[in-house]
Amino acid sequence: METMKVSSSSVPSKVAGALTCLLREHPQVTIQVIGAASLNQAMKAIAIARGYIAPGGQEIYCIPSFYDLTIDNQTITSLRLNIEMHEKLF
Repeated sequence: METMKVSSSSVPSKVAGALTCLLREHPQVTIQVIGAASLNQAMKAIAIARGYIAPGGQEIYCIPSFYDLTIDNQTITSLRLNIEMHEKLF
């Protein structure tokens, strides 16, 4: 499984392009974010990527989860967005 890290300064259209390429090669991609601004950029990227993928009859599913990281002996809670691409159901 591939993991992408998105920050508050990430450009959503560039993240969307990278996400689309990874989803075409891998069944599942994880996006890791820390903080609300990073989550905002990641969600914009997912919406843009959906626009790239949807015309081909595919759909993106996002399953969020919490993940604890240890940085400099401090525990930081991050979000992991597990992204999967499937055929449209309807």
